[in-house]
Amino acid sequence: MIDGLRPYPDIKQTGLPWLGDVPAHWDVRRNGRLFGARREIGFPDLPVLEVSISRGVRIRDFDGGGRKQEMADRSKYQRAARGDIAYNMMRMWQGAVGIAPADGLVSPAYVVARPFSETDAPYYAYLFRTAAYMRETDVFSRGIVPDRNRLYWESFKQMSSVYPPIDEQRLIVRFLDWHGAQTAKLIRAKKKLIALLNEQKQAIISRAVTRGLNPNAKLKASGIPWLGDVPSDWEVKRLKWVTRLQRGYDLPADRRIAGPYPVVSSGGVIDYHTEYKVHAPGVVMGRYGSTEAVLYIENDFWPHNTSLFVTDFQGNLPLWCYYLLRTIPKADHSGKSAVPGVDRKDLFDIVVTVPTYAEQIEVVKGIEDRSKELNKAISAVEREVALVLEFRLRLIADVVTGKLDVRLAAASLPEAIDFEPAGLLPDDEAAELDLDQPGTEELAA
Repeated sequence: MIDGLRPYPDIKQTGLPWLGDVPAHWDVRRNGRLFGARREIGFPDLPVLEVSISRGVRIRDFDGGGRKQEMADRSKYQRAARGDIAYNMMRMWQGAVGIAPADGLVSPAYVVARPFSETDAPYYAYLFRTAAYMRETDVFSRGIVPDRNRLYWESFKQMSSVYPPIDEQRLIVRFLDWHGAQTAKLIRAKKKLIALLNEQKQAIISRAVTRGLNPNAKLKASGIPWLGDVPSDWEVKRLKWVTRLQRGYDLPADRRIAGPYPVVSSGGVIDYHTEYKVHAPGVVMGRYGSTEAVLYIENDFWPHNTSLFVTDFQGNLPLWCYYLLRTIPKADHSGKSAVPGVDRKDLFDIVVTVPTYAEQIEVVKGIEDRSKELNKAISAVEREVALVLEFRLRLIADVVTGKLDVRLAAASLPEAIDFEPAGLLPDDEAAELDLDQPGTEELAA
């Protein structure tokens, strides 16, 4: 429990289902009284900004390897001044909104809202990304296809928002930024523990896949430095004679129709679709981004084009192939572009050792038996992280809508806090959610 939090003593009804009761001294105002539209073009020398659902607005790093190309004609870009709110008209209902960290340019497909003097933009960045407000945004959005509806400025300015006094808005932001910084520290510690547990698990996998389960087995030199000595009765083959890999299939977010089949990218399941491309069981690995990630899929699925998937196990046990792909040094075969990636043709030349099918079954069973306790520990810590994030989101919603009074707690906190208020989640956690998530859009698009 955080000290200094309490319900407000006096409340009043707002008549807004999404908002409910608010403190008696708070107001409810239309967004047109809080923000003005900024429609300025002709600033081609400003940096380009981008937005993501999880991390808000940032300066786009083209040298860092974005997935989209920069527009050729910057004269059509809109200027967003530092401190403005910018949002994606088609993704505001999913939380694609944030504060411009510097003067920059955004696509004409976005709205730039200039806060008035009694409006604290960071407070509204928190409010606009709560689940209740995003549902309200969806109601005010208009379009032919529901998941491509647009929230135009004319609709945005008619929406109602809660309005605490400006000094209280700033105290709320100070508290939430402080809490975000504490949450980030806690999650980093949990992530380090998970990483250590995964290292122990990977050691078990690597040993079993390259040496087998019998510590007294007769060995022979493989001739491959990273493999070393291997069981003498195992075959040594190039990967292309063990599994065949193929690039996944493109499926943009606006073409996905909710269904039972997972869409699997380099980072895991990113969505579900009505169609599948591959029968289960399947093995998927990262082609870009998370190149070390390898996933075992137990249902028919759609492999995303950011991934590689096994098309032919060539008579080998699929689950053994999954563990095998977890052991090969894929980073050594990444391209030299800014975005980390692997070429399947390079992977095919990697030399691996292959036991008989019967021994593959034994190896898989041995890995799973020896990893059981580690898996339990990893799941427990991952659940703790999920609960921390769930609490974070719930706390934000309660604080910005006046269900909890944080003024006393915030007054004792420093004004300068090492946390970026652009997103609801700690930055390292948010980064993991960005890649290929449905609705993750860039302002430069």
